[in-house]
Amino acid sequence: MRKRWRISPLDAGRVAQLEQAAGVPSIVAQLLLSRGVYDPATARSFLEAKLSGLREPDLLPGAAAAADLIHAAIQAKRKIVIYGDYDADGMTGSSLLLTCLKLLGADCLYYVPDRLSEGYGLNHEALKTLAERGANMVVSVDCGITSVEEAETARKLGIELIITDHHELADSLPNAAAVVHPRLPGTNYPFGGLCGAGVALKLAWAICQRASGAKRVSENLRNFLLSAVGLAAIGTVADMVPLIDENRILVRHGLTSLKFQPSIGLQALMQVCKLTDKTALSSEDIAFAIAPRLNAAGRFGQAKLAVELLTTDNPTRAQQLAEYIHELNNSRESIERSIQLAAAKQVKDEFDPENDGALVLAGKGWHAGVIGLVAGRLAEKYQVPVVLIALDTTGSQHGVGSARSPGRLNLHQALNACSEHLLGHGGHAAAAGLRIEEANIAAFRNAFLDYAAAEAGAVGAQGSELRIDGEGPFCQLTAEVVRQIESLAPFGMGNPRPVLCASGVTLMEPPKRIGGGERHLSLKLSHLRTPMRCVAFGFGDDAEAITAANGPLDVAYKPVINEFRGMAKVEIQLVDWRVSELSKPATAASSIAAV
Repeated sequence: MRKRWRISPLDAGRVAQLEQAAGVPSIVAQLLLSRGVYDPATARSFLEAKLSGLREPDLLPGAAAAADLIHAAIQAKRKIVIYGDYDADGMTGSSLLLTCLKLLGADCLYYVPDRLSEGYGLNHEALKTLAERGANMVVSVDCGITSVEEAETARKLGIELIITDHHELADSLPNAAAVVHPRLPGTNYPFGGLCGAGVALKLAWAICQRASGAKRVSENLRNFLLSAVGLAAIGTVADMVPLIDENRILVRHGLTSLKFQPSIGLQALMQVCKLTDKTALSSEDIAFAIAPRLNAAGRFGQAKLAVELLTTDNPTRAQQLAEYIHELNNSRESIERSIQLAAAKQVKDEFDPENDGALVLAGKGWHAGVIGLVAGRLAEKYQVPVVLIALDTTGSQHGVGSARSPGRLNLHQALNACSEHLLGHGGHAAAAGLRIEEANIAAFRNAFLDYAAAEAGAVGAQGSELRIDGEGPFCQLTAEVVRQIESLAPFGMGNPRPVLCASGVTLMEPPKRIGGGERHLSLKLSHLRTPMRCVAFGFGDDAEAITAANGPLDVAYKPVINEFRGMAKVEIQLVDWRVSELSKPATAASSIAAV
């Protein structure tokens, strides 16, 4: 299902006014306006993203109380366990908090539950095991906000539990010694979009202040915190929280930290990712190179090794772990392709994605750690919510599911509405997980599709909308213009890389399939006699359709500068395409040249 294109209207007068008042290039002014930034002071703050823009850590709800308790536990030589989630956000948050406490002399260990055997979050058996090993305090990272029963278990075991999290809250809070959460009920923290690693960084900062006896921390702790911003940046990008406000600051400065002062483990990981030779890192480098490798460790039940990688001070061990995790990611890619082929066949044989409001697919032998990625790809392809359920092959009759939504449908609310058919569920509006009895899948499928159809009817037609910042003829895409666009980075959720469009584009030669599994395309396009190389990630299956169009195309794209062997060249990344509706050149009224 193709997306509906909505091109942002151009107000040349407002663009000129912001350009002059904020002292920015016209294209930057236009893009700021399309993002809802109208005030010159706000525009300057957005573009500068100063580290000083981070709010004091004690303002984060619960952080002051948690920092006091942890600092006291360090001084009393109590055994502290960092209990983190198994995704990149949880790993990076756990790693930075673990490093912080060890730097302060704490008796500190870490624990990450096995994704496949234990599942997400705090669990009773793990807490019992930690208590038997002498743990006096457990600090959760990126989990625990809904662990009401587990908190009671910790209390009975004599464990002082501190919860740090950012996920959706339940009706009641756990009875913990302290709860750190940016959206804690009864509080009014100005920015609720921090990820788990962002919350952990704020807590580490507050602990460092207590260890220093002042708001201004000692030099060695300051150096640690500046390095830890890099870990927080990985968690922020990986967890797809909005890159605005404090998140934008963390990622902007975290990318610099990763480039110039990475830990030994991160340096080794970036070497296997082939990022060390780049002049500067981008949020896309985290999203498509660093985070997938960390997440691969979690998907295969090896998250503990990823935390070890991020915290080790042994270069040899770091290199071994980085190479092993790199190989895990290669395995993940192979398994993902296999599941996607099976799921796509199931869609073709059993569903009508053009008319069904959602897809609920199930298969035996699908890897539970990988189905979320496939669900995301299918949701993007068909523009409907997708649930993939991995059925157990051992005869337990249980299934584990992952859900992804391309927009509009809130998965957290949808699963709540269908909870009578589930053993459990959790997650966000756009990504969620569930557990289900195999016998209940048909009833759940019907209920989920009915809910999705009702929600689609309430908001209008199915499918999603592609927001386009303006028309951009290829002839305008000079290196200078693209570098000006890059001043809005880091890009990601809440601040997407600008999307432009061009009408009447011609295909200079047939598309070439590239990448693992030939999932991507390389295209040579021409617009207004200007040739342009185009990479179409994930569009491998569109090769025949693009060729068969046999005429001008309209393309939506992201302009980028590709660095290769010391050379920098402008190219574009395909976002969407369609048979051309207009064969005439872009009009000045909506072109980036008009400003």
